[in-house]
Amino acid sequence: MVPKRAILASVIERSFPILGTPDLRRALDFYVGLLGGVVSYQFPEKGTPRYVTLRLGSSSLGLGQSDSPGLASERFQLCAYTKDVDETLARLRTAGAPVLIEPADQSWGERMARVADPDGNYVTLFADLSRRPIGR
Repeated sequence: MVPKRAILASVIERSFPILGTPDLRRALDFYVGLLGGVVSYQFPEKGTPRYVTLRLGSSSLGLGQSDSPGLASERFQLCAYTKDVDETLARLRTAGAPVLIEPADQSWGERMARVADPDGNYVTLFADLSRRPIGR
């Protein structure tokens, strides 16, 4: 049985994914340095962090140091909307991110591309075609 939406809305106030990584610094270089994330929380507050929460646009993403994070899989992907998929993908490609799917217009009205983060997690980039820059 599927719970009624009103019940869920009163229980869950906010949710966000947390990715485990064997190299938190490398993950921060990707999500902050390349995707523009902003650290909004870190633990511990001083010294080398073991966990951080990032703001990515209006969303949050947790990154935690993990000695055994497991394998990346197709069961999880971070979907990120950007103003320009091609420009963002070019920046990621230049930095060495593996490109898994080249930019392409999708039948549902979005442009999409996919890369892998340093731990192999899928990061799928989207842009609304109605906001597409003129000339592309």
